[in-house]
Amino acid sequence: MSECTHNCSTCSANCSSKQKKENMYEALNPLSEVRHVIGVVSGKGGVGKSLVTSMLATLVQRQGYHAAILDADVTGPSIPHIFGLKSGVTGDENGMYPARTATGIDVISANLLLDDTTAPVVWRGPVIAGTVKQFWTDVIWNDVDYMFVDCPPGTGDVPLTVFQTIKLDGIIIVSSPQDLVSMIVSKAANMAKMMDIPVLGLVENMSYVECPDCKKHINIYGESHIEEVAEKFGYDLLAKMPIDPKLAALCDKGMLELMENSSLDGAVEKIIQKTQKN
Repeated sequence: MSECTHNCSTCSANCSSKQKKENMYEALNPLSEVRHVIGVVSGKGGVGKSLVTSMLATLVQRQGYHAAILDADVTGPSIPHIFGLKSGVTGDENGMYPARTATGIDVISANLLLDDTTAPVVWRGPVIAGTVKQFWTDVIWNDVDYMFVDCPPGTGDVPLTVFQTIKLDGIIIVSSPQDLVSMIVSKAANMAKMMDIPVLGLVENMSYVECPDCKKHINIYGESHIEEVAEKFGYDLLAKMPIDPKLAALCDKGMLELMENSSLDGAVEKIIQKTQKN
């Protein structure tokens, strides 16, 4: 009989604690199939979490897997705009069907359900959390290999709902190269630890700007401390992403899937390796 390690994410013992945790997850729609689910989180807003989510889904799709995005940032949804989506969600007696991007990525987002995409979502926390739960249980996710859940920043109702509702393979923490990065990562890392969610690694966005002439890296937000933070927590540093005007322009046009070379290519390979071991 296996001995309990008191960490349900790695323990092989089938004890009552593990069974209780498994039972708290919400079931998918019977017509859905999702093999791997990865949360993308941050301790604060404005670090490019939705950009990282969209890029990861795009790159995974290019690898030949079927990618999907569950946009859990209900009050600040930017995923549809990044992919040029304004509608596409349908439904019948079986449930809702997500919209699909030009390259075949499935997407569900609150903005795809509104008549006016600029209308604010003025809902209280429990209603927002319930909506995110329905995105998981009521939407028909057809043969999805990798789903990325774009969580709102912080450690409030919605990230907690995601952690408790959806059985995640792990999370990716997105940060920026500022002095408060250690605090930002710590908040997300400590929440993941409390909930027994594995951390797949860190992504630092806005790390530098590359000079178009000499290719020198200019650290406009100061020196990065992400390596020290990664070492402190024992996490993999998956990528350091530069500020890229071309990438920003593609997002503004809703054409992210046309991006060329990406600083997240290596990160995708590591994520696939980590999740397929489980």
